[in-house]
Amino acid sequence: MKTVKGPAVFLAQFASDEAPFNTLSGMAAWAAEKGFKGVEIPSWDTRLIDLKKAAESQSYADDIIGTLQEHGLVLTDLASHLQGQLVALHPAFDLPADSFAPAFVRANPQARQQWATEQLYLAARASRRLGLAKHVTFSGTLLWPYLYPYPQWPEGLIDEGFNELARRWTPLLNAFDEQGIDLCYEIHPTEDLHDGLTFERFLEKTGNHTRCQIMYDPSHLVLQGIDYLAYIDHYHERIKAFHVKDAEFRPNGKTGAYGGYQPWSSRAGRFRSPGDGQTDFTGIFSKLTGYGFDGWAVLEWECCFKNPEDGAREGAQFISDHIIRVTDKSFDDFCKSYADRSLNRKILGIEGGSNE
Repeated sequence: MKTVKGPAVFLAQFASDEAPFNTLSGMAAWAAEKGFKGVEIPSWDTRLIDLKKAAESQSYADDIIGTLQEHGLVLTDLASHLQGQLVALHPAFDLPADSFAPAFVRANPQARQQWATEQLYLAARASRRLGLAKHVTFSGTLLWPYLYPYPQWPEGLIDEGFNELARRWTPLLNAFDEQGIDLCYEIHPTEDLHDGLTFERFLEKTGNHTRCQIMYDPSHLVLQGIDYLAYIDHYHERIKAFHVKDAEFRPNGKTGAYGGYQPWSSRAGRFRSPGDGQTDFTGIFSKLTGYGFDGWAVLEWECCFKNPEDGAREGAQFISDHIIRVTDKSFDDFCKSYADRSLNRKILGIEGGSNE
């Protein structure tokens, strides 16, 4: 067993154009004041990081680590959700997702995909310079419009989609492997990798790539009605990153998993601040600890009700309260009988307790 690290915070939801949330130094001071020990930096947010510079300049990468250390923080990893989404985007999302990319590639799907792919190559190199062991991203969505099989899928459509997904990602997985970095896909609705079976299918298509790993966020499993504790049993060997985000799912006579196009506050399934939803985090931390997960517990704060300042402060304490410091001895050592084969044979009623 190993002790989960934490608490840490994903900065994406808190960054803004107002101080102190518009610089890495400002956000580091804010995170430390809230009680966090680590931060996860969104690689697309140029207010916090220049990804290209981090990939090419060791001194710049060292400056990032130094800025965090000044506030007693460490960097848990970089996250490229927006860029990863654009590596494999269905045309139905061209306009809604255009804002994820810089202006010079918008309205040009091919150029945008090339830009996104290059961003992931930069992220691999930047992660190495920053001394990281993993990177978090999205798989993209080629097949999501066809989630429900009506109209019926043309024969081979799903397989073709996963073939293409693997074709685009395998070179990136190889690039991360060259840098010694695990690539952790957040299992998330709207992504082609949204549950256990879709991850398995993708993993198989990549030849069971050793760098193809999971970013575990139970909130997205809660909203799908997936047993998120059993999920850890199935995939603990591939879970290398962990977001602490709560959720609740309360279907009624009018709506359920799909939400009826309602705003977040009115949906049957919605994200909540840690402790305010239905997620059994005591069970989650117990499972992860038992399986030897020693990565970071990172708060990803998304709640349609609570003030973010309260959510951050409470979230840091919530994670701290749930981390299980692994024991170095068994609770019943005081009455332990040590190895004695002769005694064991006597206990079992084996004649004479001999070693025969």
